[in-house]
Amino acid sequence: MNETSSPGDLTSRLRSRLEADRRRIEDEAARELARLGENLSAVASGALRSIEADTAEATGRMRELLMKAWLRPLVVGMSLFLGICFGSLGTMHWLSRSIHDRIETLDELDTRTRWARATLAEIEETTWGVELMVSSGDRYVSLPAGTTVRPAFTLDGRPYLKLSRD
Repeated sequence: MNETSSPGDLTSRLRSRLEADRRRIEDEAARELARLGENLSAVASGALRSIEADTAEATGRMRELLMKAWLRPLVVGMSLFLGICFGSLGTMHWLSRSIHDRIETLDELDTRTRWARATLAEIEETTWGVELMVSSGDRYVSLPAGTTVRPAFTLDGRPYLKLSRD
C-alpha cells in the first residue's frame, strides 16, 4: 500500500473537512440564532406586556382626567342652565303677577270713574247746571245760560251772582 497522497486526495480531504466545518458552524449558528430568537421573543414579549400595562395605566389616568375635565364644565353649564331657567320662571311669574295686579287696579279705576261720572251726571241733573266759583276771596254762583236775573257779571255767556257773607 502506498501511502502517498495525490493532489486530488488532498483537495477531497480539504473539501470534506471544510464541509464538516461549514456544517458545524451552520449548526452552531442555527443554535445561536434559535437561542437569540428565543431571548429576543422573551424580551419583546416582556416589552409588549410592559407597554400594554403602561398604556392601560395611562389610558385610565387619561379617562379620569377627562372625566374631571368634562365634569367641571358640565356642572358649571348645568348650573347656568338651571339658573337661567329658574330665573326666567321667577321673572315670568313676577311679571304675570304685576300685569294681573295692574289689570285689577285698572278695572277698579274704571269702576270708580264710571261711578264718579254717574255721580257727576246726577249732581248736574239735580243742580240744573248751577256752579259755584271763588275769585279773590269772593264767592259767586253761576247759573245756566239763558237764566234771567241781575247778575254781578257774565262770563262765557253765563251769568254769575255774587254771594255776600252778611
